[in-house]
Amino acid sequence: MTGELTVLAATLAAVTDLGRSGGPALGLPANGALDQHSARVANVLVGNVDGAPLIEATAFDFSFQTDADILIAVTGAPMDVYVDDVPQPMWTPLFVEAGQRVELEDMRQGMRTYIAVHGSFDVPLLLGSCAPDTVAGFGSTLTAGTALALHTRTAPLTPDAANLLGLLGFGVDVPYFGPGAVVDVTDGPDIDEFAGTVLRLFGKPFRVSDKSNHIGLRMTGRLPVREAAHEVLSRGVPIGAVEIPPGDELVVLHRGRGVTAGYPVLAVVTPVSLDALAQVRPGELVTFRHATLRSAAADAHYWHDRLHGLRQRVDSIYTSVGRADLRIAA
Repeated sequence: MTGELTVLAATLAAVTDLGRSGGPALGLPANGALDQHSARVANVLVGNVDGAPLIEATAFDFSFQTDADILIAVTGAPMDVYVDDVPQPMWTPLFVEAGQRVELEDMRQGMRTYIAVHGSFDVPLLLGSCAPDTVAGFGSTLTAGTALALHTRTAPLTPDAANLLGLLGFGVDVPYFGPGAVVDVTDGPDIDEFAGTVLRLFGKPFRVSDKSNHIGLRMTGRLPVREAAHEVLSRGVPIGAVEIPPGDELVVLHRGRGVTAGYPVLAVVTPVSLDALAQVRPGELVTFRHATLRSAAADAHYWHDRLHGLRQRVDSIYTSVGRADLRIAA
């Protein structure tokens, strides 16, 4: 351990990563950061691998202090970021000296903000992931006084290097976090059971319920009606499954969903749109848009390539300011 990050104030925050890829095969949800794009970008900006542990702060203010010099990046839902009361930008690397106080306040849009630290944290792992899992009783919420062990101290930039870093643009793709999200879906395995009313999914927007969480988002609106009467046997369901259970809501399963379910699956949210759903607030409207498997794959490849380009730019910029030690680890 080379130092500690100590939480000063937190309401709903945890250390997570990109999730437990081997979990579903053993009956555990994948979990992990709900907005995977923002989490990946935060880690890339500080020279970490995409899946390094980082902090996910949900809905509320968050603040911390460290006893070591560190490099951080804050991404995700827009917040006011301060280092010792001095305003700082999001979506860019920030050097924080030992003893300085970092505060994130006033989440105006979106639901989740991510804080990555160069070198990441020393935290327990379950099946190779630190993502909290309520089913397994693993992980915990961060509270005031929680101390996270740091892997790496980061020497500050020289004044000349800091000035150069400020002039060089990272070209980060910042998503839209405002209301009125448009969510792409592909056909689900049970779409034929809703023949005649399928288009209701793509008509008027649906309103997100305040009963939504990391397991799934519940939405109200004019629901498609299932014509079949037979019972659906419990079976494996993907992250992003759009289910129509009995009642007056549809459910979109997210990363904390159980690996099996017994409701008809009308559609499946694309991986890129899952990130958008992670940032939708209760009470906001969501519009579903039909996508083909081909277009969903093309969208995913596009953002994968954009992220790869960002990694290359980050490596190049850190090298150009004389800090090759900050380049992204293999």
